[in-house]
Amino acid sequence: MTTSSSERGVSLGMPELPAPAYPDDVRVRLEADAREIIARYPDSRSALLPLLHLVQSEEGHVTRTGMRFCADVLDLTTAEVTAVATFYTMYRRRPSGDYQVGVCTNTLCAVMGGDAIFEGLQEYLGVGNGETTDDGKITLEHIECNAACDFAPVVMVNWEFFDNQTVQSAKRLVDELRAGHTVSPTRGAPLCTFKETARILAGFPDEREGAVEASGGAGPASLVGLRLARGETAPARVVHPRDGGPHDEAQDRAPSDATPHDPSPTEHLSSHDAPQDTSASDPSHPSPTTTRDGGTSPRGLDAAGPTAEEGE
Repeated sequence: MTTSSSERGVSLGMPELPAPAYPDDVRVRLEADAREIIARYPDSRSALLPLLHLVQSEEGHVTRTGMRFCADVLDLTTAEVTAVATFYTMYRRRPSGDYQVGVCTNTLCAVMGGDAIFEGLQEYLGVGNGETTDDGKITLEHIECNAACDFAPVVMVNWEFFDNQTVQSAKRLVDELRAGHTVSPTRGAPLCTFKETARILAGFPDEREGAVEASGGAGPASLVGLRLARGETAPARVVHPRDGGPHDEAQDRAPSDATPHDPSPTEHLSSHDAPQDTSASDPSHPSPTTTRDGGTSPRGLDAAGPTAEEGE
């Protein structure tokens, strides 16, 4: 059985006409912004990424008209611009909502609840992956790692972090966005629309009062390695173990002159660790060293390397 070209999504008709140009007033305004962006780079074609954000800020996604504009001001072909615009997922190829709600479903976030959050939001909003609610407010999608694994599961809205989410907290979040409330991420300034975010990503300042001062950075758990690299003393625990009890953060912080703590093998420094019986936690059942034939080594637990007979 064969299928027609139309059923396969193949057009055998006339080639697609060139994209229409922007209206004159829009083009004049965008050209002024484009000149400012291009002036930042020694090679004009290096300005393509921020220019794509600029045209995305105009219509909420990268249109054929926007790609034609980028090609014209950078003296590129539309094929060269299209190759870049279709490579990066931050550039939208079709109309989308005021708020891009992305649920991380990569490994750690997924097992910590990301899959449940994504499924719950799909059902709650009545949309699928990459689809937009009828009111034009929310576009829902699952996304890859947000580089915030220490706060899993993570939801991003217009590229701002919402850490340690649950199905219920994610539902409250989209409710507030659809109601037009001011919503602040876990780290950073209050949210703005996707078009406004795109203009900021194009390199133009966020002119909202207090927005720059409120800009967020990495969370404390993310900065432990940096503090260690600087020679600072890190606290013994990154996050509290699952003991179910309240903690006094002031008491948990180690004083600056405290002796570095060397945790024992029985201490679990992550709340995600499930305690396992080991030779340290269960001394009555130690784990003996085994030989290649499966027997117990006469050297016992103190062996630090191969014997002379075994060689290197």
